[in-house]
Amino acid sequence: MTLRPAARRLVPAVALASWLAACAGDVRPLPPGVLVVSQEQTSSWVRNFNPLTPAAAARWPTLAGVYEPLFVFNSVRSAQVPWLATAFQWRDGGRVLRITTRVGVRWSDGARFSARDVAFTFDLLRRFRALDRRGVWGFLEDVRLVDGHTVDFHFQRVFIPGFDELAAQLIVPEHVWKSVADPVTFANPRPVATGPFTEVTTFRDQVYELGRNPHYWQPGRPALRALRFPAYPSNDRANLALVFDEVEWAGNFIPAIDRVFVKRNPAHHAYWFPLTAGVVYLYLNTQRAPFDDVRVRKALSMAIDRPLIVDVAAFRYTHPADATGMSESYAAWRDSAAATGGDWVKFDVPRANALLDSAGFPRGHDGLRRLTGGRSWRYELLCVSGWSDWVRASQIIARNLRAVGIQAAVRTYDFGAWFQKVQEGDFDMSLGWSIEGPLPYHLYRWLMSSTTVKPLGQAAPGNWHRYSSPAADRALARFERAADPAEQLRLSGELQRIFVAEAPAIPLYPNPSWAEFNTARVTGFPTAADPYADPSPNKMERGEILLVLTTLRPR
Repeated sequence: MTLRPAARRLVPAVALASWLAACAGDVRPLPPGVLVVSQEQTSSWVRNFNPLTPAAAARWPTLAGVYEPLFVFNSVRSAQVPWLATAFQWRDGGRVLRITTRVGVRWSDGARFSARDVAFTFDLLRRFRALDRRGVWGFLEDVRLVDGHTVDFHFQRVFIPGFDELAAQLIVPEHVWKSVADPVTFANPRPVATGPFTEVTTFRDQVYELGRNPHYWQPGRPALRALRFPAYPSNDRANLALVFDEVEWAGNFIPAIDRVFVKRNPAHHAYWFPLTAGVVYLYLNTQRAPFDDVRVRKALSMAIDRPLIVDVAAFRYTHPADATGMSESYAAWRDSAAATGGDWVKFDVPRANALLDSAGFPRGHDGLRRLTGGRSWRYELLCVSGWSDWVRASQIIARNLRAVGIQAAVRTYDFGAWFQKVQEGDFDMSLGWSIEGPLPYHLYRWLMSSTTVKPLGQAAPGNWHRYSSPAADRALARFERAADPAEQLRLSGELQRIFVAEAPAIPLYPNPSWAEFNTARVTGFPTAADPYADPSPNKMERGEILLVLTTLRPR
């Protein structure tokens, strides 16, 4: 599954500073007990709270706040937290997963939640495959209700990582959804759910508000009365609202944040950017020469000045990536020997040139290298327009590549156009993100598995660079059958060594998980001193926002 970073990017610090001066004094009082959030940017809201929609059109926090999964994945602690389910057990040699559901949970209309709702939800995904965003029916054979609190998931084969996809599935109530004629297009304007905020108390073009669930299963929670969402047409406008205290929780990249945001109110303006949002990569299309040559990929990597990218493009919020391509979410899995052995992520232009020379790619009279047929190495480097950190990183890379005989022109596209190009493999070079998942299996399957390679022109949810590794396929197949954590760790190390040896993609830097907050009226946000969860409102794919929403409290 492709994970799309939500709210981001922005505005240069100088421009933001000018807005501060222009808009000072236009601050409206906030209602007590209501947290104002900016996570989506749009000029007007569309009322949609369908948690299963494949169109990603549901309003925040439908995926982690209105509806809930069986388990919540805490990416900071790398742990599955029991939520609507309390336990699981592998049976029959790993072919059956038994899930025990939580007792005492009610839907927001007062009806009792049970294992029947779980079985119904997965059957709904089977009958309407467009809703099966996690592809669970690619490995499931059947889902059987055992009793009111127990469900058995029967697998087509032993597939241990499948647990993570089942655990993250949002559950809908059978007594409501059984009457929905077309759940794919259903907008679900009045959600009935188990989450902490389920009541749509206001919904207008420019603002909507969610009140707390009167039947929430965690006693005394949530402590907040409601969540409010003003509509901002751009990240720039949302950031301005954050700086001027109109918004209290956001997940944007803000350049020079200490000066622009924190300095304005040091007692209450705060942020925490843990490096748990995947890794930013330079993807080379390995279906096109010369990027099918590992020597070329490693040489280009050595030509890139990552410390400069971190300083200039990322405002030192992160650090250069190592050659495993892992973010800090996988710190417990990192093989230090593999990371140390990947010297092709070190900036070394002479060595990069020597490697390209030895690979048989001479320079022409213009200084550019030549393919076998004589064509010079001129390429476009794609990134998303307006994503200022990515644009600056691309500009640095383009300048770096010139030193090794490559003419790279930075080409920006609106997000939709860029995303279509990378998914269909219509590019030579592009910046891009990597997926996050509870296991390194998910990362390396996305980057190296032959099962994720799609033909050029066909949209691929992952593996945009179209790389397949027979060695990785073998290790991934063993990983799918490995239930022992020690064996998983060993296989993770093997996958890291394969990645380091084959360099299928070029890691640049771990991507920060953007989170800014104002504690003047609301406290309990995760911080580096209290890292109980990822702090970003963007972390909804596996329910992590629920850990925050059920912890926040009015001051």
